[in-house]
Amino acid sequence: MIDIHCHIIPEVDDGAKSWEIAQQMCQIAAADGITDIVATPHANDRYRYDRETFQATLRQLQEKAGDSPRLALGCDFHLSYENLQSAYEHPERYVIDKGQYLLVELSNYSVPAQIADCFHKLGDHGLTPVLTHPERNPILQSTPQRVLEWAEQGCVVQVTASAFTGSWGEKVQQIARWLLDHEAVHVLATDAHDTKHRVPRLSPGRDAVAEIVGADVADALVEGNPKAILTGQPLTYFPKPALHE
Repeated sequence: MIDIHCHIIPEVDDGAKSWEIAQQMCQIAAADGITDIVATPHANDRYRYDRETFQATLRQLQEKAGDSPRLALGCDFHLSYENLQSAYEHPERYVIDKGQYLLVELSNYSVPAQIADCFHKLGDHGLTPVLTHPERNPILQSTPQRVLEWAEQGCVVQVTASAFTGSWGEKVQQIARWLLDHEAVHVLATDAHDTKHRVPRLSPGRDAVAEIVGADVADALVEGNPKAILTGQPLTYFPKPALHE
C-alpha cells in the first residue's frame, strides 16, 4: 500500500512533534503493509513550505527509518491566492515527488465560488489537483454534489481511510460512504499526524471499503491509484462519478 498524505516530517507543522515520533510512525506504517509514504507538510499562512529544507530533512528521516517505508515529498497545499500564484510560477515546488499531482486542501470556513476555475487553471499549468478529505469539510458535507462535479472535471478525490471506520464520527463516515457510492473516491490516505490519534494505517479503511465495493476497488484506492500518483502516471481506476441518484 502507498500513503500519499502523511504529516511525518518532524517539527515542521502540526504533525510529528519529534524525530522519535516520526520514526515510530514509520514503524507503524511498515507494520501495516505501507511500502511508500508521501510526506506532506502544510503549505499555508501558518506554516511556510520550504521544499529544499524538507527534502533534506526527509533524507535524514529515511536514514533513520531504514529501507521501509520509502519516503517521498509532496505538500498539503492550502488553496489561497498567494499559494496559487506561486504554484502557477513554480509547479514543481509543490507536487508529489516529481510528478504532476498536487494535494489541495480547502478551508473549513469558505469554498470559493470560482474553485472549478482554479482547478482548470491548475490543469492548464500541468497540475492535477487531488482534493483532500472532502468528507471532513463542513461546507462540502452539506453540498457533496460539488465533489462529484469536480471529479467529473478530472479532479482526483482523496478520502481519509479512517473515515470509513468511524474514527471521525458518524457524519464524516456517512459522507465518505456517499462519495464511495457515487464513485467519487479515487484514493485512500491516512493524513496521519501522530502515533496515538491519527496514525499511519491504511488497512482498516481498505478492509472497510472492500466490504462495501469489493477488494478490487479497495486495492485500487490504496495501491494502484496511489502508485500512479507517486510515479506521475494516469490513474488506473477513475470511474465516471454518479452525478444523479
